[in-house]
Amino acid sequence: MEDYQLLMDLHKNQKRQGPGGDAETDKALGLAGIDRAAPLKIADIGCGTGASTLLLARLLNARIMAVDLLPGFLEVLEARAGQARLSDKITTLACSMDSLPFKDGEYDVIWSEGAIYNIGFKRGVKDWNRYLKPGGLLAVSEITWITSSRPEEIRKHWECDYPEISTASSKIGILERSGYSPVGYFVLPEYCWTDHYYVPLQNDFQGFLDRHRNSAEARSIVDAEIREIELYEKYKDYYSYGVYIARKTEQIKS
Repeated sequence: MEDYQLLMDLHKNQKRQGPGGDAETDKALGLAGIDRAAPLKIADIGCGTGASTLLLARLLNARIMAVDLLPGFLEVLEARAGQARLSDKITTLACSMDSLPFKDGEYDVIWSEGAIYNIGFKRGVKDWNRYLKPGGLLAVSEITWITSSRPEEIRKHWECDYPEISTASSKIGILERSGYSPVGYFVLPEYCWTDHYYVPLQNDFQGFLDRHRNSAEARSIVDAEIREIELYEKYKDYYSYGVYIARKTEQIKS
């Protein structure tokens, strides 16, 4: 079985596929100053099984295009949307975030929680700029150093795993050079990593291994997740996800 299929199986039954929280999504909406009664068109890129998608649909008068590369995640989202009676507000699209079939100026808001790393923050905010209407809003969460220095072990880990990790000031500079004006920023608290993501994931490790007969491939995935959790527990004072909200000010040419 392909690794991505194993990863999908491990994560698809979780509410979240990365750190986050409903209160934090709501907070980002507040910082963005979005009129919750106004009709909006939103793209939720890298939506996973739809934690943010479903909340946005509940809180806003919006039509939401929920995009993810993995159809299995979108099937879960569609089922959850049906159970919540939100299907009429959500359309799903199985697509890579680096080849989106959107029109220029199509969206009022682009949302992406814990997913932009798949193509890199710099490329993502630049490429997605064109899809926003003038004055449209971008809200993304991105792995971020939250101190000016950090121990060598965690620096090497993240710079190997995701070389674009940097400080908030660096990320905000990228936004400013990519046709946006920063509107708000905050750091996800610890419970968004532990209670909302790592603990539910850990609770399914044994079930996941049982489903895949404790194969070497499944074991390797669990071991990698355990290592990530251990590093977070050891070095959580040095990094988190930063939530960045910015308004489009100009069109960026390709």
